[in-house]
Amino acid sequence: MENKAEETPAKGDLLILKPEEGKNFWQPVPANGHISVRISPDFLGVETPFSLGTQTLPPQGYVREHAHPVHDEVLHFISGRGKAVVEGVEYPAEPGVTIFVGRNRKHMFINTSEDQELHWLWFIQPNGLEHFFEEIGRPMQPGEAAPEPFARPENVLEIEQRTAFVAADKL
Repeated sequence: MENKAEETPAKGDLLILKPEEGKNFWQPVPANGHISVRISPDFLGVETPFSLGTQTLPPQGYVREHAHPVHDEVLHFISGRGKAVVEGVEYPAEPGVTIFVGRNRKHMFINTSEDQELHWLWFIQPNGLEHFFEEIGRPMQPGEAAPEPFARPENVLEIEQRTAFVAADKL
């Protein structure tokens, strides 16, 4: 009788992040607020490239209209109140709402509150959005005060096209 060693399936990575961990960045105008990249192929071995993180908009902040050329995105709103505008149609952005935005669909997010942050979880596949946030943002340290609003880099359109966005003139 032949003795065969039982094969053990390969195990993927495991990552546990505390709230203050991840790659965190202050964001420029018009969004302001901050991003926390929680999962990215840059620091975790994933078979199918995707990234996941959170975004927080201050009162009256907004994410301008944009689309992703080959990316599908899921957003799940955690706290605050605002609106999501997808293909020109407004939807409530409030705790418990989940929105799937397929590739090439125009969308934007607006915090309509005068005094509360709008906070959501985002998931995008394939990845790339996290690189955009890092390149246009400024590193954020746990507990530090928000900086004064700052401008986007002059080459923001080039950064968008290289990372995860449809060219502005193609929207």
